Amino acid sequence: MEDQSEETQFVVDEVSNVIKEAVESTIGGNTYQQAKVNQWASSVVESCLGALTKLQKPFKYIVTSVIMQKTGAGLHTASSCYWDNSTDGSCTVRWENKTMYCIVSVFGLAI
Repeated sequence: MEDQSEETQFVVDEVSNVIKEAVESTIGGNTYQQAKVNQWASSVVESCLGALTKLQKPFKYIVTSVIMQKTGAGLHTASSCYWDNSTDGSCTVRWENKTMYCIVSVFGLAI
């Protein structure tokens, strides 16, 4: 596992930074607006995919985004993957501001 170069590894910190940057640039300081949520979610996903592709690593990526208004309601999510732990990976980031949560998950599957 350790002999694999960083250029072909799924680096969680790197992916986490990509997600945070995508969410900040898309949603930033906006307040929750139901009419814009679909557009924001799509933009976050597309921005993440674009930045991940530019890393030029040998992965297929799956990106999901959930945007939820802060109302005090609960939200529970789970995911499970059957993959090769030595090459594949995932990263989930929860971002929030005063009016909403944004949860983005990225799954990287080695080619």
